[in-house]
Amino acid sequence: MKKEICIFCHQPQAAVQQPSRSNSVVAQNQGERMAEQSSKLNRIGLAGLAVMGQNLALNIAEKGFPISVYNRTTSKVDETTERAKLEGNLPVFGFHDPESFVNSIQKPRVIIMLVKAGAPVDQTIKTLSAYMEKGDCIIDGGNEWYENTERREKAMAELGLLYLGMGVSGGEEGARNGPSMMPGGSIEAYKYIEDIVLKVAAQVPDSGPCVTYIGKGGSGNFVKMIHNGIEYGDMQLISEAYDVLKSVGKLSNEELKNVFTEWNKGELQSFLIEITADIFGIKDDKADGYLVDKVLDKTGMKGTGKWTVQQAAELSIAAPTIEASLDSRFMSGLKEERTEASKVFNFGEIISPEKVDKEKLIHDVRQALYASKICSYAQGMNLIRAKSIEMGWGLKLGELARIWKGGCIIRAIFLDRIKKAYDRNADLANLLVDPEFAKEIMDRQSAWRRVVTLSINHGISTPGMSASLAYFDTYRRARLPANLVQAQRDYFGAHTYERVDIPGAFHTEWFKLATKIDN
Repeated sequence: MKKEICIFCHQPQAAVQQPSRSNSVVAQNQGERMAEQSSKLNRIGLAGLAVMGQNLALNIAEKGFPISVYNRTTSKVDETTERAKLEGNLPVFGFHDPESFVNSIQKPRVIIMLVKAGAPVDQTIKTLSAYMEKGDCIIDGGNEWYENTERREKAMAELGLLYLGMGVSGGEEGARNGPSMMPGGSIEAYKYIEDIVLKVAAQVPDSGPCVTYIGKGGSGNFVKMIHNGIEYGDMQLISEAYDVLKSVGKLSNEELKNVFTEWNKGELQSFLIEITADIFGIKDDKADGYLVDKVLDKTGMKGTGKWTVQQAAELSIAAPTIEASLDSRFMSGLKEERTEASKVFNFGEIISPEKVDKEKLIHDVRQALYASKICSYAQGMNLIRAKSIEMGWGLKLGELARIWKGGCIIRAIFLDRIKKAYDRNADLANLLVDPEFAKEIMDRQSAWRRVVTLSINHGISTPGMSASLAYFDTYRRARLPANLVQAQRDYFGAHTYERVDIPGAFHTEWFKLATKIDN
């Protein structure tokens, strides 16, 4: 049997078996369509046909742009072209080898990659660039570390190729019907695809397509990373609201569904609140009861939340809500340990003397969730601004809020208010001090404090809401106990300190003075 080289591992592998009759029919149909297309090359290409890649390719084709598709596993190519036929005979043309794929695209060629971050991206670039020419463009549409994008952009420039790192948010549904897109890198490369992404992105009636040129270098990937960090915070806060209502308020799944459905009609209206309401209404198809109660309480993650927290530390930007959400995922992973610990620290022995008014609790949790959400977004926006200043990206925070209003996982009516806040003051130090948000926080802080206190008294952890409240309380204080911490640093390490009344740096021989006092 003839051997072929795997483009990812560079190892020989067995050639594909002869196609079945059904596959031959697909290939024949595809060949006929390619013959029709032969006089006109395709507008764009896409490599990487997992579900996100397939759906984005179909979306692009549906918007009127003929697209070539390629995947190292050839069955995915055939699957995609068959879907294109079934979903409206869309102009999707499949290729089983990279050379034919690249050569089927009009010049200057534009190819989107949707493959796993890291080494697979580099391997795919190596494979495709071998057949590309100066002026052609590669776009990475995955969740990639921004520094990798900057490295690749420089490497591609040496070959005369253009490069974009484009964050794509919205999951499978968004990719097919309209995602939020965050392209960063070569502005020339963006101009190649601007007409496509303006049509492919989610469309919001009052603010247009959910895409914009983000900025230079790895800015697109960085912004998508922070978007995901905010998403972590949002999901954690919603889960805490659920826990308090269920564990303290004793709401049933049907009641929870009704509550979240109602919340989705007001200031909390968002994709995540909407799907949460849906989840509470799904019955288990394998046993009695509701499916949500059968889902293992162990949350997965792919790394963008961790990257966000690492960047917060690197930039010295407080992001406690996002950090709490990541810690909560780590703790959820300790399922076996938690199960054993629950036997040692009997949860049932925590008794709160407070009587709970269910309707008042629902009201208070709603207020606490919204106030905490403001803090989480404020932290994310501060991270983006700090990185933009460090890298010289010139990112516009109001424009980012605009493109997140549709298509993406964190899409919410709330984002329109964030955009308006930055429209009022592009140099806003923190969302918390925007006049409208400041008023909303102040109006909700009593309910917020009641929820956190009630949760503590019932032994229910609310790390996201608690961290958000602590963030707010710390930010609003003119003086913190940091004076003592700095005095301690000077005591044991001679790190010096500043005074509130006299300019300059000071050092005190604390130990000697303390010894004299003791004597």
